Amino acid sequence: MSETERLIDVVKELLESGREERLADVLEQAHAADMAAAMRELPLADQVRVFRLLSADHAGDVFSELDDQTLRELAQALDESEVSRILDQMPSDRVVEVVEELPPEQAEKILDLMEEEKSEEVQELLEYAEGTAGRLMSPEFVAVHDSSTVEEAIDHIRKSVSDERAFEVYVVDDHDHLVGVVPLRRLIVSDPLTPVRALLDEEVVSATADTDQEELARIVAKYDLVAIPIVDSRRRLLGAVSVDDVVDIMGEEASEDIFRMAGSDASELERHPPHRIALMRLPWVLVTLLIELGAGGIIFYFKPTLIRVILLATFMPVIQAISGNTGLQSVTMVVRGLATGHVVLERWWEPMWRQIQTSSIIGSVCAVAVGIVAGLWHGTVAFGFVVALSMFISVNLSGLAGTAFPMLSKRLGFDPAITAGPFETAFQDVVGIAIFLSLATLLLGFIG
Repeated sequence: MSETERLIDVVKELLESGREERLADVLEQAHAADMAAAMRELPLADQVRVFRLLSADHAGDVFSELDDQTLRELAQALDESEVSRILDQMPSDRVVEVVEELPPEQAEKILDLMEEEKSEEVQELLEYAEGTAGRLMSPEFVAVHDSSTVEEAIDHIRKSVSDERAFEVYVVDDHDHLVGVVPLRRLIVSDPLTPVRALLDEEVVSATADTDQEELARIVAKYDLVAIPIVDSRRRLLGAVSVDDVVDIMGEEASEDIFRMAGSDASELERHPPHRIALMRLPWVLVTLLIELGAGGIIFYFKPTLIRVILLATFMPVIQAISGNTGLQSVTMVVRGLATGHVVLERWWEPMWRQIQTSSIIGSVCAVAVGIVAGLWHGTVAFGFVVALSMFISVNLSGLAGTAFPMLSKRLGFDPAITAGPFETAFQDVVGIAIFLSLATLLLGFIG
C-alpha cells in the first residue's frame, strides 16, 4: 500500500470517528502532494472539514498541489475570507495559479480581502498574458547592488532570502538593470571587502516577460539553469522562474499536445461528466467521419475495378494501415520536436530530408513484403507490382505529409497538435486509396 493510500484510509477512519485533534496531527505531518491526492478521494463536505484543520502554511502547500477541478470546488465551498488568509501565506506566483482557476467574481473578492502588498503583487502578475514568463515568474528573488561588497551582499541575502524556493544572486545597477549573476559559493569564499562587481558573471541568461512558456522551458533546459531571471524590454529585473516551475511547464505542454492530438484536453482527467467529454471529442470524430466518407466515395468511383478483381479489396486496408502508421509516427515526432525546439521552422528541409530517407527504407521493405504476398495470391507478377508500388508511394507520401502538416500549421499560427491529426488522416486514407485503385485500373486497362 502506498503512502497516499495509507493516508486516505487514516483520514477516512478519523473523520468517521470524529477524532479531529488526532486528524489535525496526522494532516500536519503528511506531505502536501499526498494530502492533495487524498482530498480527491473525499466528498466535498469532508474536504472542507479536513482543510479547516490545516495550518495556513500547510493549506497553501496543499492548494498548490490540487488539480483544477478539486481546487475550484473546494475554493467555492470555503469562505472567501478563509481562502484569502491561506493565499496570504503563499508565494505570489503560486497564488496566481490558484486565482486564475476561480470564477472572476470570486477571484476579485478574494484579492480584495488579501493583504494589500500581496494582492498588488498577484494582480501585477495577472496582467501578463497567460502562458508567458511574466505570468509564471516570482517577484521573490535575491538581487544585490553592483556597488555592494561581499559582506553587504551576504547580509542582504540573510535578510531577504525566502524559504519557499531556490534562488540565484542577481546583480543590478542603480536603475535595477540586470548586469550579472554571482554564484553563491563565490560570495561565501571571497574576502568580505571584495566588491560584488569584481565577482559577477556578466554573461547571464535571461528571458523577457512576454517570452512564451515553451520557449522559456527550452532555454532553461539548454543552459541547465536552476532559475532564470525575467526582465522587461529595458532589461530591468522583474522576477525569476525556478526550475521546478519549468518542469511543471514541460509536463503540462507534453500532456496538452498528446490530449489535443486525441481531440480532447487534460481536463477530461478531472472528472468531467460523460456528456462534456463527448462534446470535446465529437468535433474530431465528425471530421474523421467526413474524411472517411470521401475515401468511400473514391472506392465507389472505382467500383468496376473492384468488381473485376475483388482481391484488390483485400490489400486496401493493409496499405491504409501501414501508411497511416508511418504518418502518425511522423506527426508525433514533429509535433514533439516543435515543442522542444529540436525541429526549427527556419530549417524545415532538415526534418523533411530525414523523413524522405526513413520513409524510403520503410516503404521499400513493406512494398517488397506485400508485393510478394499479393503476387503469389493473385498468381501474377503484375498484380504484385501494383500492390508493392502503391504501398511504397503511400508510405512515402504519408511520411512526408506527417512531417509537413505540423510545420505548416505552426507557420500559419495554428496549434500543430490540433490540426496535424485530421489532415494526416485525410491524406493517408483518401490519397492512399486513390493511388492504389488508380494504378490497379491502369494495369487492368493495359492487360485488357
